[in-house]
Amino acid sequence: MYPAELVKPMREDLTKVGFEELHTAAAVDAAIAKEGTTLVVVNSVCGCAAANARPGARMSLDNVKKPDHIVTVFAGVDREAVDAARGYMVPFPPSSPSMALFKDGELVHMLERHHIEGRPAELIAENLIDAYNDHC
Repeated sequence: MYPAELVKPMREDLTKVGFEELHTAAAVDAAIAKEGTTLVVVNSVCGCAAANARPGARMSLDNVKKPDHIVTVFAGVDREAVDAARGYMVPFPPSSPSMALFKDGELVHMLERHHIEGRPAELIAENLIDAYNDHC
């Protein structure tokens, strides 16, 4: 588990733009069960989260259509919440960072680490925006 002071700025990358942090399985269950669309970002301390995933997630919100709810769990910190979120992402294998869009509790779009690592944040944002335009 990573120390709270280490991950605080990484958490704030998303919370400062409105992402709700989820720390428990019950909170994840409640978020996924909400009506409408929910973007779940599995945050991470890795470099591709800092350079690509978090900026891409933030940029994606600069779109007319966007998810009704935006939430985040932190790999290596919020184990219970991350495990619960990943349970909803099956059949995709666990990876961090990753992003999943749910509509009325059903997984409709997934970005795994291999879709994020080495790709510019703008491309990740475009991918998410396409999903928002289709599902939101």
